[in-house]
Amino acid sequence: MVGGDETPVSLCEREPFVPAERLVAEMVPPPRFGDVRFATYIPDAKQPSQSQAVDVLSGFAAGLGGEPAGTGRRRWFRREAKPADGPRGVYLDGGYGVGKTHLLASLWHATPAPAERKAFGTFVELTNLVGALGFQQTVRTLSEHRLLCIDEFELDDPGDTVLVSSLLRELVKAGVALAATSNTLPGKLGEGRFAAADFLREIQGLSAHFRPLRIDGEDYRHRGLPEAPAPHDDNTVTRAAYRTPGASLDDFPSLLAHLSRVHPSRYGALCDGVEAVCLTDVTPVPDQATALRLVVLADRLYDREVPVLASGAPFDQLFGEEMLNGGYRKKYFRAISRLTALARDAHRLAAGA
Repeated sequence: MVGGDETPVSLCEREPFVPAERLVAEMVPPPRFGDVRFATYIPDAKQPSQSQAVDVLSGFAAGLGGEPAGTGRRRWFRREAKPADGPRGVYLDGGYGVGKTHLLASLWHATPAPAERKAFGTFVELTNLVGALGFQQTVRTLSEHRLLCIDEFELDDPGDTVLVSSLLRELVKAGVALAATSNTLPGKLGEGRFAAADFLREIQGLSAHFRPLRIDGEDYRHRGLPEAPAPHDDNTVTRAAYRTPGASLDDFPSLLAHLSRVHPSRYGALCDGVEAVCLTDVTPVPDQATALRLVVLADRLYDREVPVLASGAPFDQLFGEEMLNGGYRKKYFRAISRLTALARDAHRLAAGA
């Protein structure tokens, strides 16, 4: 015990099981975006495309009123049924940190349908759902929905891209509206984004169903914010873990090893009930497979607004130059940005340690 009465949990001791039913029920905006609305999105005055995006998406949501796709499914398949005017999907085209997820979640909230008739998840969560339910059952389940929002469409995995494209094609036939953001293709290094044409080409035959919506801007997590706090020493992190109710405490290399034994679909469950993550001995990740698992964990922690207090190397040194210049560059920059934001949130934990 290092002061205080709390004994921190260890993520390395957790091996959660997540039933398929939970995967479906949890396809809602994550806690960080549970209360966001179009009205809470603060457009950058220097980027008019951001205000325009709010207007377009608000109209798109309003146009999804009426009978949910599932309850009127027979009507969608009758020959006399007429398709809705205009594209049944929208693609948010922009770099990381411009608020695409905020806008996507706002669209979910604004769409006039009960929560069980709207689905929101990342591309990884959607592929995990297909793996758990099977393709046909996933089609039947999601065909009952009015809207499917896919955040961070993974264009760097050709096999999964084809799989999800096939799924979306079936959902479009059932009258489900679509909205998506996406990640960078391998080799598309640019400025943390790629052209909408790349997305539309990759989804094979679904281009006509999507209206590209460009959102310009810089990473909002760095707009007017101080630099990321420097890492703390091991003793400070350990004391903070014991003083913070609901905190976890693990050394970083052991956590990375544990992640290799837990399927990424369970990383969210791995964090259940955790109020803060405390890590000692943070070091650069040794290989790309490990790095990609860490990216998923960073996303789940960021979604849940779990602060991260760490010792060792700063988060901007997690990924080597070869990784940052490779095909997964955007993912790694997003992870650094998100972990940096969570490190700022954790600064208060160290104050009393």
